[in-house]
Amino acid sequence: MALIPFKLTDEFVTQVQALIDSKSDSKLLALLDDVHYADIAEVVEELSLEEATYLIKLLDSEKTSDVIAELDDDVREGLLENLSDKEIADELQELDTDDAADIIGELPEERKEEVISQIEDEEHAAEIVELLRYDEDTAGGLMAKELVRVNENWNVLKCVKEMRAQAEEVTRVHSIYVVDDQDKLKGRLSLKDLLTTSTRAQIRDVYIPKVDYVSVHDKGEEVAKVMSKYDLEAIPVVDEMGRLVGRITIDDIVDVIKEEAEKDYQLAAGITQDVEADDSIIELTKARLPWLFLGLIGGVGAFLIMGGFEDSFKDNAVLFFFTPLIAAMAGNVGVQSSAIIVQGLANDDVKGSINNRLVKEMLLATLNGTILALFLFFFVWGYEKDMAKALAISVSLVVVIIVAGLIGTFIPLFLDKRGIDPAIATGPFITTSNDIFGILIYFWIAKLILSI
Repeated sequence: MALIPFKLTDEFVTQVQALIDSKSDSKLLALLDDVHYADIAEVVEELSLEEATYLIKLLDSEKTSDVIAELDDDVREGLLENLSDKEIADELQELDTDDAADIIGELPEERKEEVISQIEDEEHAAEIVELLRYDEDTAGGLMAKELVRVNENWNVLKCVKEMRAQAEEVTRVHSIYVVDDQDKLKGRLSLKDLLTTSTRAQIRDVYIPKVDYVSVHDKGEEVAKVMSKYDLEAIPVVDEMGRLVGRITIDDIVDVIKEEAEKDYQLAAGITQDVEADDSIIELTKARLPWLFLGLIGGVGAFLIMGGFEDSFKDNAVLFFFTPLIAAMAGNVGVQSSAIIVQGLANDDVKGSINNRLVKEMLLATLNGTILALFLFFFVWGYEKDMAKALAISVSLVVVIIVAGLIGTFIPLFLDKRGIDPAIATGPFITTSNDIFGILIYFWIAKLILSI
């Protein structure tokens, strides 16, 4: 029987709200009994804060802990304000340490210590505190402490017993990691080898010494690249001394990739900080205005350039009519070039020197520019009956496209070398700069060819 995906409807939300209003707890529990926690999170986000609080307090913490972890940050923040320190601690008790640390990290400083002190499992609380030491965008901030580790000096029989005990605290066992007496990561253990080996055999004789790992201070983006490159569902994390301290699973990395994609998309659109559609007008204005102001400066620059050539082109007004076309082609080519480079940098596909990239882009731009210029040449010639003007406009187009391609290639590579997010080069920055250069080159070449 095929699984039917849950689809949130207005009718379902209305039904939940009606049951909350009437305090029909048993019917509400029955309605949500088979609903996945991620789907319940969608329902909660459609409720008022009072209704959401009522629902969370009604449901069992084993389910609501995952619901809270799935909620949008703003919704979760309001909900946590309505829960007591003990209620929050009960929710965190049911979560893996990485999710619990994420939620604790969102609380005001004065509540963090109180909530942690209310967690009954002292070991769980200590592990959460340890995770809070790391920046949230590093491997240490992404990892969870729950994992299965075995000692290289154990035999297979003891290993199996220890694994059974440890697995009770792990939601899903992705890998079995092997450590020495100092907890330094030595390798991984194949379940097949474990099952087919004598119970008296030593783990050090059967484990696989080759294992991919990351350091606690590695950036989340770097972890994502490693896991993507080697198709890993999970990867161990070691500290500065090489000791195994946690593991990162694919669901954590999907979140990192999603957040990075959203940030890059906003940068490409000319938004300088992470904002959402529901943010205040002030926040949205602060995020958008810098690049809009840059566009304004670029427009003023283009005006000044065109004004400087006004006297030269009084008898060649047709050249001004093609200015939007030249500026648009420069902006489009620059964005195309930068987008390809930024994507390659993000996927770690850009290899070799900058010079090789620039030569390749110049050849590509020359080919594209020539094809487009030929079409434009015959159009202008047929329209104006003037070969010189047609030549001036078409040659300008080729040069503008080449320059725009080089700028669109060089800038993201340059920014990446300087440790600046190259995604910024796919937005208004590259468009505005290419518009200005394009107009300047266009008028200069036209003036040279037409001798005006």
